[in-house]
Amino acid sequence: MGSDDDRVERPAVDDGDAEALPTVSDADAAARDDARPTSGSGTDPSPPRLGSRILVTWIELTVVGITGGLLGATVGGPPGFVIYLATTLLTVGVIFHNVNELVKAWLRASQNERATE
Repeated sequence: MGSDDDRVERPAVDDGDAEALPTVSDADAAARDDARPTSGSGTDPSPPRLGSRILVTWIELTVVGITGGLLGATVGGPPGFVIYLATTLLTVGVIFHNVNELVKAWLRASQNERATE
């Protein structure tokens, strides 16, 4: 191995987009007289859409179920059974993930609602 002296500093990669984006410091935001928020899009987030989350969950479960069923039936035997079990675990994971996302969105919406009061 080498010592610390062997390290070579690499120049920063500049893709040209850094200058195109204006940066605003907190001091600049505090100097503004208007009531715009200092971060975020400026709009209150809407409560989560249950219908779209249900649709996304249904699509994910359909894709996982059909894929796992086809793979399990194609392979067959003990490996096919393992694929069926993995498919079951994946469907539980899909449900947990989507419920978690829905709960996080509801918590975010309720925290923003409390902050505006």
